[in-house]
Amino acid sequence: MAVVDSGGGSKSHDRGQKKHKKKRRLRIRIDMTPMVDVAFLLLTFFMLTTYFSKPQTMELNLPKDEKQQVEVAESNLLTIRVAPDGAVFWNIGTDPANRIEMKELRKFLTDKNKENPKLITLLKIDRDGKYDMLVKAMDQVALAKVERFSLAQMNEYDKRQIQKARGS
Repeated sequence: MAVVDSGGGSKSHDRGQKKHKKKRRLRIRIDMTPMVDVAFLLLTFFMLTTYFSKPQTMELNLPKDEKQQVEVAESNLLTIRVAPDGAVFWNIGTDPANRIEMKELRKFLTDKNKENPKLITLLKIDRDGKYDMLVKAMDQVALAKVERFSLAQMNEYDKRQIQKARGS
């Protein structure tokens, strides 16, 4: 709020007198209290929001040697394949691939990991697919709290497995 002080005092209404008066300078007083309140409110807001928003990251363990081979029993390997059109297929070991909806993937992964705690999930996404499909699949893996998973490129064998599952 601002206040203008006009100086008050009495005014002369005599028109006959030609007295030369100096113009009084108006004093302006600005109340800074509301501005300080808003500044502290904003400061508190930004301090609290930056403290509570923690970065969302996923820890990745990469092998030291690119040519290193890891031996895994086929019964402990769950392969999830995502086709270019967004269709999701799964199989364990050398079993034939089965179709599953993306929205059902989290519950499926949770159930399978409870059945077999040694289960490793292998996620394969076609190169012709959209990046969004990879993000959705990894989100479902993370939400299912799967700790042992790997990403790999989809090869011709995987594409044939998808074709067999579709019945083509």
